[in-house]
Amino acid sequence: MYVPKFNRVTDQKEIAAFIHHHSFATVVTPAAGALAVSHLPVLLDETSGPHGLLRSHLARANDHWRHFQPNQEVLCIFHGPHAYISPTWYASKGMVPTWNYATVHVHGLPQLVEDSISLRKILDDTIAKYEGHRERPWKMDLPLDQLGDLMQAIVGFTIRITRIEAKFKLGQNRTPEDQAGMLRELANSPDPGDQSLAAFIHNQKDSRS
Repeated sequence: MYVPKFNRVTDQKEIAAFIHHHSFATVVTPAAGALAVSHLPVLLDETSGPHGLLRSHLARANDHWRHFQPNQEVLCIFHGPHAYISPTWYASKGMVPTWNYATVHVHGLPQLVEDSISLRKILDDTIAKYEGHRERPWKMDLPLDQLGDLMQAIVGFTIRITRIEAKFKLGQNRTPEDQAGMLRELANSPDPGDQSLAAFIHNQKDSRS
């Protein structure tokens, strides 16, 4: 990924927070001269190993898992907010349109989860992440036969992280006046995507102040 210096993010806590918040990832794997691509909820364990560990699962009927090779890197792309930026929003003249966004690319080595205890842990942790904030969270207290069928129908995997690239392209190379105009227009836009990017930029500024 092309990452200019002023868009590069290296703070590990900031990157981990981004992955936790934007955890629905695009997983890309080499597959016999092509690419296998799946879109999956992915959990990050930043305490496991020198760079951290990703965990997830997918349907057994999805052949993607058959292309996991322990010595061949896969890529997980975590997508943040993004939006079109009009040059009319800048105080400076002679500007051109662009697209601002935040994304994190995580490279790592995959391994299938073979034992039922570790697979159940992935499921429990995934449910806890997405249900834990609800007033009445759903729990996986299914009959044993139904639970067994469910676990037979999925494949768990981990990805031992080898390297991370994080890019927050938020107009950092523009003048303060241009950045203020961009942020004002994004925040006042009726488009939810524009508003989401504005909120993300505001949070970035607040965390650095």
